[in-house]
Amino acid sequence: MTRIGFAYNQKPEPEATDAAAELSRADEEPPSSAGGAHAAVAALVAPAPDDEFAEWDAAETIDAVARALARHGEVIRLEARDDFPERLRAERPDIVFNIAEGLRGPNREAHVPAICEFYGVPYSGSDPFTLALCLDKARTKEILRANDVPTADWMLVRSAGDIDAVVARRWSFPVFAKPVHEGSSKGITERNLAADADALRAIVGDLLERYQQPVLVEDFLPGSEFTCGVLGNGAAARVLPIVGMNFDALPAGALPIYGFEAKWLWDRPENPLEIFSCPARISDVLRAEIEHVVLRAYDVLGCRDWSRVDVRLDANGRANIVEVNPLPGILPDPADNSCLPKAARAAGLDYDALIGAALEAAAARQGVQLGSAR
Repeated sequence: MTRIGFAYNQKPEPEATDAAAELSRADEEPPSSAGGAHAAVAALVAPAPDDEFAEWDAAETIDAVARALARHGEVIRLEARDDFPERLRAERPDIVFNIAEGLRGPNREAHVPAICEFYGVPYSGSDPFTLALCLDKARTKEILRANDVPTADWMLVRSAGDIDAVVARRWSFPVFAKPVHEGSSKGITERNLAADADALRAIVGDLLERYQQPVLVEDFLPGSEFTCGVLGNGAAARVLPIVGMNFDALPAGALPIYGFEAKWLWDRPENPLEIFSCPARISDVLRAEIEHVVLRAYDVLGCRDWSRVDVRLDANGRANIVEVNPLPGILPDPADNSCLPKAARAAGLDYDALIGAALEAAAARQGVQLGSAR
């Protein structure tokens, strides 16, 4: 029987407080909390006093993935703690299925795959370079632009001393600012949209202080937004049914942004937002353009097995890459509005089949034979 190592980071049990309860459902990429001088901003951006483990997965997701993997072999849980290298070396699974987000540093998502490579253990998903690259929004855009994959123009602010120089070089407004090394919802709120130079100075200054990392400033694309799941490798890679964002579902007066407020404050299980449509209601021409741009980004960034790619249309209606997520969120409950499982369901793949497809792509790529569990 195939021995499948399962690498993950499990969120600690939250304290019995309303804020921690909010944090416990943040399985994809909820924003980092902040403190100190910007408490008022932090209150807007983050509900929890400490979200050190926000990108990690809840027990429900981990159990659901383990059940899906068990259809293909014996599952060996390898939580990505400090003892992960020793446990991996001792267990020597035939393949590791990796969803571990890591904890520290801009290369945190690359840690588990790098350790697997060190010990010569096959693993699922993208390699350490791609995982580290895609978590750096500026470097990602550099690679995309160098390969003629459309993405919004941008500048990078590395320190407070750079703010005035960047503001002086801006050729148009509005622009959007966000931390360069965080997940797609960390530090992303309506407040990050700057309509003029004064607003940009304030926003960038806050983000630099709160997140202690450079800030990406990019042109705000005014068109529709989509997210696209990709499965497979090489010529077999395919885009799942496209998920469209329905910003009309947001509260009156809200900006057309799928950020923290839309994701964690307004979209609640007891009062869900009808913000997604899948398949997206778009023309065949636009669908083909989006799929082409998405697969180009997937290819030039070196993504493997699966990813989720965010796309937004510019003022001319052309598709631009916003971000690429080679470790996509995979909440199992349809009520949680997790986009990759939603796209998979629209393609006729249930949750187990989605996990299985990623595992099978990884196994085929590395010559690992999978066997069904007894």
